[in-house]
Amino acid sequence: MDSKRIFDIAAGAFALIALSPFLLLNATLVRFFLGAPVFFRQDRPGLFGVPFALIKFRTMTDSKDAEGRLLSDGDRLTRFGKLLRSTSIDELPELWNVIKGEMSIVGPRPLLLEYLPLYNAHQARRHEVKPGMTGWAQVNGRNALTWEERFKLDIWYVENRSFSLDLKIIWLTVYTVLNRRGIGHEGSATMEKFKGTPQADRG
Repeated sequence: MDSKRIFDIAAGAFALIALSPFLLLNATLVRFFLGAPVFFRQDRPGLFGVPFALIKFRTMTDSKDAEGRLLSDGDRLTRFGKLLRSTSIDELPELWNVIKGEMSIVGPRPLLLEYLPLYNAHQARRHEVKPGMTGWAQVNGRNALTWEERFKLDIWYVENRSFSLDLKIIWLTVYTVLNRRGIGHEGSATMEKFKGTPQADRG
């Protein structure tokens, strides 16, 4: 077992135990404001792109239009949900993914499975390490970044990762969350979907 995994288990277990009263309170609030289920589960690509079930606190309603289709993210994201996202409280259940070994405290954020065939060879390198609860891109712009900027930062982390860099990212994450930096993306309540790199730029 390498030092990063040992740190993940120790830090993840400590945080999960220490925050358990807060997590229980938040779960109660999610149930009250958004209903059931309390948790949002979705398959995401992990190490080498192998899927795992990511778990987060729910932040959106299931509101639908007259034809039974889900409304846009902006329409389903409530004020309470925005608070959870802006403070990253919705991400805390991912500590369980860390303890299970599916994620790390620090690494590129796990994105959608549907993006896998859209990556070029360079972008796909983000899956050479476990996805993280926070990462280099999250402390250098978060959702305000373009996809190209985000992937560039993710690959930089893959190529330069170290224990000291992880500690720096954790410290910067606290600063970023407290200052509510990079929460949204221009023109969208959430990060706009990745639609692939133009053919001329694929490598």
